[in-house]
Amino acid sequence: WNNLQAKYVRLGEVELERKPTANQLKNFTRKLLETGFELLDDQKTQLIEQVKTLLIQKVQNGNVEEHFSLTKFIGEKVFKDYSSISKLFSELESITLEQFFNLQKIEKVKEWLIYNEQSLTQIAFNLGYSSTQHLSSQFKKLTGMTPSQFKQLGTLHRKSIDDVRVEG
Repeated sequence: WNNLQAKYVRLGEVELERKPTANQLKNFTRKLLETGFELLDDQKTQLIEQVKTLLIQKVQNGNVEEHFSLTKFIGEKVFKDYSSISKLFSELESITLEQFFNLQKIEKVKEWLIYNEQSLTQIAFNLGYSSTQHLSSQFKKLTGMTPSQFKQLGTLHRKSIDDVRVEG
């Protein structure tokens, strides 16, 4: 597009041979949006997208340890101060890192409940909850219903991962 020559391309990243003109960048951004993508050209946004991806992957893998530490996990993966990442995350996403992570876990619980893949006890264990009661209370707090009530409703209340946000 617009005679932009890529030096290299890999998932989520493109390095151009030379700096694009403002017009080229504007047209490139428009073309990306038309195809359902967006240009993340500032480092803060890129960092937060990286953190979100790491947390989504952690939950999707279904192996969150009971004493899982967001602080330790983010620090080990991103090599930046957790408090500054947490503050930046809140500024850009309008929710805390902890809220985002909990919402991701609840969406995974919904998935497993709908597809009847695991018992609530197994789900609680795989997502790092100390008990099924803890999982159930967080589920009710965030969704307004118990896991069993949700299971009866089915897929009606599921969201795509990209649409997970605090409601209310």
